[in-house]
Amino acid sequence: MEVLKVSANSQPKSVAGAIAAVVRESGAVEIQAVGAGAVNQTVKSIAIARGYVSPNGIDLVCIPSFAKIDIDGEERTAIKFQLENR
Repeated sequence: MEVLKVSANSQPKSVAGAIAAVVRESGAVEIQAVGAGAVNQTVKSIAIARGYVSPNGIDLVCIPSFAKIDIDGEERTAIKFQLENR
């Protein structure tokens, strides 16, 4: 499964386009976000992406969870969003 990483500076429409492309191609995508700003941009992107893929008959669902990731040798807690077609 492809993993997209979103930051607080990511543009929601751009991320939504990437989400839509990956979901159309492979049926699922994982998104990782660290920090409140990144999670905010991710949630906006998911909402926009649902609108992009719904005309294709794709009902995008989101399964959030926590993940431990390594950033510059330091372990951080990320929010992981698994997106797939229902």
